[in-house]
Amino acid sequence: MKEKLKAVFTKVKAVCLKISNVLSWIFGAGIAVSLFAGGLTFFGFLAAFIIGGDTAGTICGFIYKSIFPVIIKISTISVLLGIFIMYLRGEVALTSEKKKTSKHDGEL
Repeated sequence: MKEKLKAVFTKVKAVCLKISNVLSWIFGAGIAVSLFAGGLTFFGFLAAFIIGGDTAGTICGFIYKSIFPVIIKISTISVLLGIFIMYLRGEVALTSEKKKTSKHDGEL
């Protein structure tokens, strides 16, 4: 009975690893899109600053109303997906307690 349970557990773990690899690619693409779009908005605001006047207000309003909400949604979904991937892989990076393996020179 233990061996069957162990075999099922290893199969589930292998499936979780395959799923996490695919989701990791999606996570990377989402973060890349968010960073690229953030850079474009920076250059949009810079252009608006240089142009000035009513045109600058129109450019900034367009960026704020139409681009920022999309960037925020994509980045939020990507971060949540990244956290889900960590727990799917069994990583425990977001825990408050970490075991110390060795002390450095400043500790007693």
